[in-house]
Amino acid sequence: MSTDSSKPIPKGRWMHIIPATILVYIVAYMDRTNIAIGIAGGMDKDLGMTASFAGLVAGIFFIGYIFLQIPGGHIAERYSAKKFIAWTIIAWGGFALLTGFVQNPTQLLIIRFILGVAEGGVYPAILALIGHWFPNEERARAIAFFQMNLAVASIITGPLSGWLIELHGWREMFIIEGVLSLALLFVWMPLVSDHPHQAKWLDPREREWIEKKLEEDRMGASIDDKASISTIIRSPNLWKLIGIYFFVQVGFYGFALWMPNLIKNLTGSGMTMVGMLTAAPYVLCIFGQYYIAKWCDKTMNRRLYTAIPLVGFAICLTLSLLLKESIWLSYGVMVLCGFFLQAYAGPFWTLPPLLFPSNVLGGVRGTINALGNLGGFIGPYLVGLLTMTVSQTAGMFVLVAALMIAVFLLFTLPAITARPPKK
Repeated sequence: MSTDSSKPIPKGRWMHIIPATILVYIVAYMDRTNIAIGIAGGMDKDLGMTASFAGLVAGIFFIGYIFLQIPGGHIAERYSAKKFIAWTIIAWGGFALLTGFVQNPTQLLIIRFILGVAEGGVYPAILALIGHWFPNEERARAIAFFQMNLAVASIITGPLSGWLIELHGWREMFIIEGVLSLALLFVWMPLVSDHPHQAKWLDPREREWIEKKLEEDRMGASIDDKASISTIIRSPNLWKLIGIYFFVQVGFYGFALWMPNLIKNLTGSGMTMVGMLTAAPYVLCIFGQYYIAKWCDKTMNRRLYTAIPLVGFAICLTLSLLLKESIWLSYGVMVLCGFFLQAYAGPFWTLPPLLFPSNVLGGVRGTINALGNLGGFIGPYLVGLLTMTVSQTAGMFVLVAALMIAVFLLFTLPAITARPPKK
């Protein structure tokens, strides 16, 4: 069957794959970050945690997060992203639920580590799935739409978790949100297929268009039969990408996981109000992700549009700290941080295919995500440590420095990342 160019190509891929991936990661991200609301809501006092130990608990997730990154990307590329993610939903949902039953800080530390292991392969698996469904010309937008899960999750997590804590308590909050995770299976399994040819719901014209475009991408992509992770790991460009992602995660998670506490100290509000105030920056986050990705796909300047959100985030975070004597002005600039908070992600994840052979991309993405996400451990822990020894403001300025290091590394990448690759 030939595609009728006079008719618009159906959008089934956008209606099935993207909503399912967003929903999965919304709940995963909720289970990852609701610890911040729990700590602000008295969990630290009930379990006898210091500020530095609370930072360790928030960050230890990312140590466990390393272990399934490369295997997850490999399984998704070679076998089945759908089945792999289904099994991880069962694992992380179960351990998220168990968080509500911990009796001491050590138990909490262990469960947070295991939760990180269980969630670790989901992100590279979803990136691989998106790569099976969206050609290069749509990929930044597809990844940006998927990344909106972080904003939506944060909009939901703050108010919902704060309300559950005030209504029941922090234990019940973890249990209820863990049960919600397990319920994801009833959405994930019927909506998602690994490849277009497996999807019975897909319009034949759309299937033909996707497969044609993906084939064109494969023809234009480099393939190196001798390439493997053991050879690619020696590439300076891989370590630059890891460094960029590491310092971005230091900035993002250091800010995100301490923001409820920062807002509580700034405004003196109760937990339901803190939850609502925490959600506001993530409303702007959705707009930032959409427009930055749209402009990025229009200009194809991947490097520039990865850098712009990082610089914007650093400037807004700095201003919120300098203006803290004016409570609501400081909070207003903190909300503005939200526009830039995750807008780098769509452009950033288009960089690896421009720099590495297509046959090793699964491992490349997994390696970047695995080692880069160690920044998610360092950021919260540093803020907690500096809060206890110096000040919370000092901790936040360290996050600004991390963002600017990421920008510097970004512009050491080859110029090919700033224009369409030559065919």
